[in-house]
Amino acid sequence: MTESALQHLLIKRFSLAAGTYVLVIGLVWVAILTQYCRVPVVTAVGTTCLVAASQGVLYWIFRSGLNQRFSDPSLTEFQVLLAVAWHTWLIANLEVARGTFMVVYVLILLFGVFHLPRLAFVRCALVVFVAFVGVNLWEAYRMALPDPGLATLQICAMLVVLLWLCMYASYVQTSRQRIRQRRYALQAHQDTLRGMMRQLEELVATDELTGLFNRRHFLRLASRELATLKPGVEHGLALIDLDHFKRINDMHGHAAGDQVLQAFAAVTQDCLRDGDVLARYGGEEFVLLMPDVDADRLVRCCEQLRRAFADADPQGLGAANLSLSVGMTLLVQGDDLDDALHRADQALYRAKREGRNRCAAAWDMADA
Repeated sequence: MTESALQHLLIKRFSLAAGTYVLVIGLVWVAILTQYCRVPVVTAVGTTCLVAASQGVLYWIFRSGLNQRFSDPSLTEFQVLLAVAWHTWLIANLEVARGTFMVVYVLILLFGVFHLPRLAFVRCALVVFVAFVGVNLWEAYRMALPDPGLATLQICAMLVVLLWLCMYASYVQTSRQRIRQRRYALQAHQDTLRGMMRQLEELVATDELTGLFNRRHFLRLASRELATLKPGVEHGLALIDLDHFKRINDMHGHAAGDQVLQAFAAVTQDCLRDGDVLARYGGEEFVLLMPDVDADRLVRCCEQLRRAFADADPQGLGAANLSLSVGMTLLVQGDDLDDALHRADQALYRAKREGRNRCAAAWDMADA
């Protein structure tokens, strides 16, 4: 989750807490108007304004992003303790209706069940219990406790509820931790699967011997390039055949033939651009796609490949007189890939017929 998305979520949580304040304040005013709360109206109005001001300050902190400076950007524990302080002031001004408003303590603590660490939640619950007991003890000390037996029962009930909330919060936190661990494990498995899928895609697209693309992957790439070819732009296409490759296999063995193929793949690295695509088309035949080139650039590149391969020495196996033949053509918008490959193949056939070890262009045949 991005930082802005997390901040937006924290503001929504704060809005939920502020809405709870509005509901409880409304209930408090019902108690005041029905004379169950011994607070003068002026004091009640002032306290309401202070509560609203505290929430306004918190809203400003969240909107300005200052909450991000704290270790807990949600400020959950602070909000819980602030609500406990306001509610304890209310409890201290209630008499027979005190039991009715005890449930608000539970609402306050529920706000932190899913977000407070276990020790922080226990600390907040302890503050609630001490505050509630302290109010009753203070009134008992002043001989102002109307029903000591009822107060004792309320304290015991509060203790039971707080203990249950602490156990439930612990269970929730343990469950969340377990779910988080499983999510991380699942994400790790997904990353592993993605890596395996990438490896499989590379294996499917790559010729194992030379490390070049295979025929299937080349045809897919070439079709995509041809489909996006713009007017006035030409791509170069060349079929390359290693001359007398069968004789090399017969004289030196298939291992030597494999090294010749690998030597060709190696020498091409210094002759091609980053965007050029070279693939093993089958056997000793290779295919080259050069995006955005003219005829002169395609010829120069193929001649450079031919000379570089002639100078190659496949690990001193004595496979002398290495040479290759090339058939070249140009791709334009609206061209068909099969037709272009056929043109290049015809040019390659002409290069071999004229003595091999040369480059032949399909456009020369068309001019002829």
